[in-house]
Amino acid sequence: MLQARQIRSALKGLGILLLTVAAALGGGYLLAEFGPLIAAAGLVALVLALWMLQNIEIAYWAVIGIVCLLPFASFPFEIGFRPTFLDAALGMLFVVWVLRWMTDSERSFTATGLGGPVLLFLLLALTAFVLGLGHAPLTTYVVRHFAEILLSVLLFFLVVNTVQDVGRLQRLVRALVLCAFAEAALGILLYAIPDDWAIRALSALRVLGYPSGPGVLRYIQDDPTLPQRATATSVDPNVLGSLLNLSLALAVPQLFARRPLIRRRYLVPILGTMALCLGLTISRGSIAGAGLALMVVATLRYRKLWWLLLAAGVLLLLLPQTQTLVAHFVAGLRGEDLATQMRFGEYKDAITLILRYPVLGVGFAGSPDVDTYIGVSNLYLMIAEQTGLVGLTAFLVVMAVFLARFWRTRRCFHRDVSDEAGAEEATLETLEPLWWGLHAAIIGALVGGIFDHYFFNLDFHHSATLFWLIIGLATAATELANRICKTTKGTKEHEGFFIPNLEEKS
Repeated sequence: MLQARQIRSALKGLGILLLTVAAALGGGYLLAEFGPLIAAAGLVALVLALWMLQNIEIAYWAVIGIVCLLPFASFPFEIGFRPTFLDAALGMLFVVWVLRWMTDSERSFTATGLGGPVLLFLLLALTAFVLGLGHAPLTTYVVRHFAEILLSVLLFFLVVNTVQDVGRLQRLVRALVLCAFAEAALGILLYAIPDDWAIRALSALRVLGYPSGPGVLRYIQDDPTLPQRATATSVDPNVLGSLLNLSLALAVPQLFARRPLIRRRYLVPILGTMALCLGLTISRGSIAGAGLALMVVATLRYRKLWWLLLAAGVLLLLLPQTQTLVAHFVAGLRGEDLATQMRFGEYKDAITLILRYPVLGVGFAGSPDVDTYIGVSNLYLMIAEQTGLVGLTAFLVVMAVFLARFWRTRRCFHRDVSDEAGAEEATLETLEPLWWGLHAAIIGALVGGIFDHYFFNLDFHHSATLFWLIIGLATAATELANRICKTTKGTKEHEGFFIPNLEEKS
């Protein structure tokens, strides 16, 4: 034990020394090239990196904050490519995890029942990538972004190995909800202020690699004569919608918790802000995803939620301010608007490509045929294009195992817990709304993925990171629930799985 601590201290000292040297060199470069403001930002980044080495949760918070608030931010310099804030934060998170694992005297690795299917999907994606290089050139762009996608999937294993208590799970989910709320509030603010002010504010992010000029404002069908769509700092309204789809489904079950993560007097306006901003994105896929996810939660667990959903539906249909959104939905269902017609064309082209290369797809670098291309507004078709029907099947197996574990584990939770309940039962009660919210978020993502492709797209690293982060947190919550359930209810083995005996009171 003493030797492990000494090794850990030595590695931390070496890391601090290397970061200090890098800060001295980088700070001098930034000061000379970009001035004191950028140099000061670099100093803040160094302090944050040192803090991450001391506490892995700080690295988690950095990843969550960047995913929600600055998803496309990049550093104002190049190292063969322009690294992003998310690259740095995610890299630090993995570095801290690996250092802790190396210096742990009792090294262990938790795979969970989902680990095997996730690893298989990862290996198939890697195989498709390598085979795809036979017909497309290997570029820095493709290598970098594919590596980012791999890192996002590997985040699942990091999460299930480092989130193994309810307290940390609570803190990370709270951080995710609050950061998504901040992005939603910013989206509403930029939507409400005069266009010139919004353009000026968003264009100020150009130093971080963001677009600038009048094009930062987005409209239905990109037509300025049609209603504007909220974007916040997510650049694209559908990207913002996908974030709010997951975060809204994640947070709503807290309304029914005995001790919610955030006090209800604050939680209600937070949820209202996120719901309003989601509506302002006019992202039909994300709205449908959040709505169907919450219907699942209302049907299986929190029946009172149906009243809120019905009230929201009535307001959506009757309020004059929402008629544009309703009309846009109806036009999409009828296939009348340009965006829907373009999607139908993408679906047809994607199916053509998949039929030509059905086994492992065409990889990630490009299509071998001049009359086809990689790109479709559908998560499942996108995966099939790049990794073939074999890769798509592996992804569907991951999701099937995930949902099967969800279905089994739901029986672990108490329906009624008295004030005199033991510590384990009280912990299970605290865990329950977290568990439901995390699984609802993934259900929302899977529904939204029918209409969008962000959760497995080389250009949207942050969306893939968010998706696998929540899968990891949901799996960690399932592991915690099963562990507590076994100690409080008693179990019996059936076909290799632990089935809670709900008839026996602890």
